[in-house]
This record gives sequence, C-alpha cells and structure tokens, in this order.
Amino acid sequence: MSKTAAWISAARLRTLPLSISGILVGTSLALPSNQFDTYIFWLAIATTLGLQILSNFANDYGDGIKGTDNDERIGPVRALQSGAISAKEMKKGIILTAIITAILALSLIYTSFGKENFLLSLLFVGLGVSAIIAAIKYTVGDSAYGYKGLGDIFVFLFFGIVSVLGSNFLMTKQLDVWLFLPAISIGLLSSAVLNLNNMRDELSDRNSKKMTLVVKGGKKFAKIYHFSLILVAFICMVIFLNLDSYSSYYLILLPLLAFVPLAIHLRKIYHYTDPKTLDPELKKVALSTFALGFILFWIVFLEF
Repeated sequence: MSKTAAWISAARLRTLPLSISGILVGTSLALPSNQFDTYIFWLAIATTLGLQILSNFANDYGDGIKGTDNDERIGPVRALQSGAISAKEMKKGIILTAIITAILALSLIYTSFGKENFLLSLLFVGLGVSAIIAAIKYTVGDSAYGYKGLGDIFVFLFFGIVSVLGSNFLMTKQLDVWLFLPAISIGLLSSAVLNLNNMRDELSDRNSKKMTLVVKGGKKFAKIYHFSLILVAFICMVIFLNLDSYSSYYLILLPLLAFVPLAIHLRKIYHYTDPKTLDPELKKVALSTFALGFILFWIVFLEF
C-alpha cells in the first residue's frame, strides 16, 4: 500500500457522510425563514469533515499504541496496526489536521458573527475547541473517554445536538426548541453506529480493557440499547415532521423512508450471533442517517 493510499484509508472515507448528516438537517431548517447562507453551509461542512477525519486519525493512533487494534479485531486493518503509517507520522497528521480544522472553524465563526457578536463568537470558539479536544481524546491518552464507556455521550452531543442546533444557530442567530427533536434523532442514530462498532469489536475491546458500554453491559444489553436508539430516533423525527410548520404530506413521508432499511437492519441485529456479520450493518446505519439528512435538506430546499 502506498503512503497516500494509507492516509486515505486512515481517513476512513466511509464515515464522512454520517458526520455531515446533522449539518444537512440544521442548515436546511434555516431555509423557511430565508436565513440560509451558502458560505456558512460549506464552511460548516468542511469543519465537520475536518473533525471527523481528525477523530479517525486520533482513533487509529490511540487504539494502535494501546494495542487495542490487534489480530482479534474484526474490522478493516488500521494504518498504524498494519505499519503503513508510523506512530510518529500519525501524530504529525493529527496535529496538522487539528490546525486545519481550527482554521476552518474560526473562518466559519467569523463568517457567521463578524466582529459585532463577540460573546457569541467566544461561545462558538469554545465549542470548536471542545470538539477538537473531544475528537482527539476519544482514544488518545490515559484518560481517553472512549475507554470508559463515554463515547456514546460525546457522539450524541457533538454529532447530534451541537451539529444540528449549532449549524442552524450560525445562520438564524436564534435557538428553536423544536429543533431538539431532529437533533436528538441524528444524535441517537450516530450513537447507534458507534454501538454497532463496539458490538463488532466486543471481544478485542474486552481483552484490551476498553470498557465500552457493550463490554460493560454485554450482548443482550447492547441489543436492547441499539433498538432503543433507533426507535427513539424514529419517534423524534415523526413528531418533528408532524409539526404544523412542516406539515406537507410528502415532507412527512419522504424523510421517513430512511428508516425502512433500519427496520430490516434491526431484524438482523435481533438474530445475530457472529460479530463478523455486523460490519456491513455499520454502513447501512451510517448511510441511512445520511439519507435522512439529505432527503430532508432537499425537500425543504425545494419547498422554500
């Protein structure tokens, strides 16, 4: 494998559509009030992609140096694990990606608030710094929160609540309490992807002392938890789409089509026994979440 191919592999391109789902939802809901901003949209997308790639590099590095990525692991071979990228090189990649992401985040904040809203700019700078730290600290360091069963909470907050509400606020400069519903939905579906990943890697994580919720609760708990994440996500989205301001029949119906493959997915989760069968399911949940955001974005875009 060439060095370029190794870096592309380490970036885990298949995770990127999921990461922008919240941005698609949050920014689309600025359209009804005519506050959608194209520059903010693309900067928000770029910043989120930077955070996701940063998280992927850091995860590769953290799990690699801790020995969590080993022969017991079922998923694709990681860059550090295979030796295609050294620990020193990955560390430099993390630093460079963090700097680029920080520049993108500052550009996004300045484009949204300019010089006039210093306190709001300061608040979002704090959120940006927190997001960068969270992306790195998931598996890196002695206090890595991913090794303490806290990964689900951070994924829910940053890829759901912060992503949807934050991107919407950057355009509208106001907080709509009803937007918590789609934010919760995207956050729960993103957590479901992480839970699937942890279900697949339960054995290697357990032996490496990576105490995910799956390792702590076991397979039965993981299945119940997974069903709950997707069911509550569906309920929140149904309620939101039935609000008076979003009451067009086709607008209610079409985004919910993204949950059809998830219903089939849940049947497979209920019956699964071999963790190897879970790897294709990761893509299914991630792409269904992206489809939800993508369909909602374009329907609102076309209507308004």
